[in-house]
Amino acid sequence: MGEFDLIDRYFKRPATRNPLGVGDDCALLGLAPGMQLAVSCDMLVEGRHFLSTIDPRKLGHKSLAVNLSDLAACGAEPLAFTLALALPQADDAWLEPFSRGLLALADQHGCELVGGDTTRGPLNICVTVFGQVPPGQALLRSGARPGDDIYASGTLGDARLALEVFRGTLALPPELFTAARTRLEQPTPRVALGVALRGVATAAIDVSDGLAGDLGHVLDQSAVGARIEAEALLQLMAAPAGAVAAEHRLECVLAGGDDYELAFTAPPQRRQAVAAAAAIAGVRVTRIGRIEAEPGLRVVDAAGDPMPQRFASFDHFA
Repeated sequence: MGEFDLIDRYFKRPATRNPLGVGDDCALLGLAPGMQLAVSCDMLVEGRHFLSTIDPRKLGHKSLAVNLSDLAACGAEPLAFTLALALPQADDAWLEPFSRGLLALADQHGCELVGGDTTRGPLNICVTVFGQVPPGQALLRSGARPGDDIYASGTLGDARLALEVFRGTLALPPELFTAARTRLEQPTPRVALGVALRGVATAAIDVSDGLAGDLGHVLDQSAVGARIEAEALLQLMAAPAGAVAAEHRLECVLAGGDDYELAFTAPPQRRQAVAAAAAIAGVRVTRIGRIEAEPGLRVVDAAGDPMPQRFASFDHFA
């Protein structure tokens, strides 16, 4: 199977939302009048971001999900995406489920595949996603202010548990491992929540490399600090408390990565609006702390005393 046969068979579909899709030198995007274009790009490399044993269908899902999570953090509505794919070989048994998982999530979010590239090489997947957002309503990392509440959506840390099982450093009961593995291999991008938080949240970021590191980006760009409560963090993991020791639980939540949830800030007087946004999106949000003027991230215990921080978030070059 040649390159263009591969594209025609698995990735070429008529564009319905945008003027021009796969098949020309460029795609043409159809933004709604007055909207701004939001763009994000993520790369997944075998052995660095996913295991060689992953189901191709689940990998297709994750390849787009991690990009949609960036749009969610910006409060942008998905519009289209491109796919650059390096493959060791053109294998129908791999390409069919991969494209099926990829396009199923794309259809779920009305996000059309409009172009890309393919070549032979080590397995590498690069998606660029395009969204739209009204001017002045994009959620940024730079808007947090002292006194704002800090929230996290969904659950955090469970993907790290699955990774540790794969590494042989942790054992979990089968049902807990299955749930954790789903969080690792098929994350749910919180697009509806991001859109619902426009005009409510003051800052937002998607949690991909660990809460501590990602929230740290918000603190740096907003020139503020934060105080987060260990007791609230311990409640963020879906796995029961008895299944994972508290110290390990805290490490997974703060530094686990691969969660693809949203961390965001909002003024205390907007708590009802935050709750309404969560209800619209059908996802729980947990208030975990507050923004402070003093720089730095502080994790405090039940007595309000700072706890030692020994957890480092994921770094691609560490």
